Amino acid sequence: MNHAVKIITRPDANDNIAAWPFATAQTSMVASMPPSPRSTIPLSAPRPQLSTVDGQDRPAPAPAIDNGGESRVELVLLPGLLCDHALWEEQIPHLADTALINVMDLTGHDSVTALARSVLSAAPPRFALAGLSMGGYVAMEIMRQAPERVIKLALIGASARPDAPEQSAQRRGFIKTTHLGKFRGVTSRLLPQLIHPDRVSDAALAATIMAMARRVGREAFIRQQTAIIGRPDSRPSLSSIACPTLVLGGREDLLTPPPVLAELAAAITGARHVIIEECGHLPPLERPQAMSALLRTWLLQG
Repeated sequence: MNHAVKIITRPDANDNIAAWPFATAQTSMVASMPPSPRSTIPLSAPRPQLSTVDGQDRPAPAPAIDNGGESRVELVLLPGLLCDHALWEEQIPHLADTALINVMDLTGHDSVTALARSVLSAAPPRFALAGLSMGGYVAMEIMRQAPERVIKLALIGASARPDAPEQSAQRRGFIKTTHLGKFRGVTSRLLPQLIHPDRVSDAALAATIMAMARRVGREAFIRQQTAIIGRPDSRPSLSSIACPTLVLGGREDLLTPPPVLAELAAAITGARHVIIEECGHLPPLERPQAMSALLRTWLLQG
């Protein structure tokens, strides 16, 4: 089925197979989006609860955009480190009636600045923008380079802070090892850092994550780690973000824990802050129903 999705890749993409402001009362809601046929969550599993810091969600028409008569909003999706279009495979069919989806490639450059420029060169004139982790770093750079083109923003499992010295040292170690020909992508030992403990034994989920890493490959992994090491401190520019913004992540995200997300949301005027329960660093894959419902509401709200 055609879900009106455009996947932007670099020419050699397959050469490396080797919250609104904090309220005093916290509210909650349950995602009602049905799973796609490929969902990794069993149909009998309880739907994940979402804890949000704002009031009621009231869907509203999306902002009017001159899109050649097309009523759907252009949506640009930015994957994270060692991720590709498969990160969003559960969201695409659920958002197809609402959005024209563009999944961008973030493997061709070794700086966040250059990655943002490449996304902007391939993106529609105006668009909604969602990025996970490294994709969030690139999204914040896009907000510095061309804020007038972004009609709304979603930052998922992302931090506005620069890389800490100890993080950079660890990344340089990964790069050195990879240069020695020891790139192994995402291994079973790394999975507990990425996903909720209850999902580590999910073979289908693990296979999806590992396959993405293999497709991204060793050379792109080096470029991505270099870009992450050199990313700027985005905190000084957050107050200038004026479009409707959603900041969300998993309760058990070890890489970007809730306090880091709270700092990010608090610095963006009017940002909505949502935490997905029983979820790690990859909500689109770990909790696809919740992720799809949240993105759909975000797209439809004014």
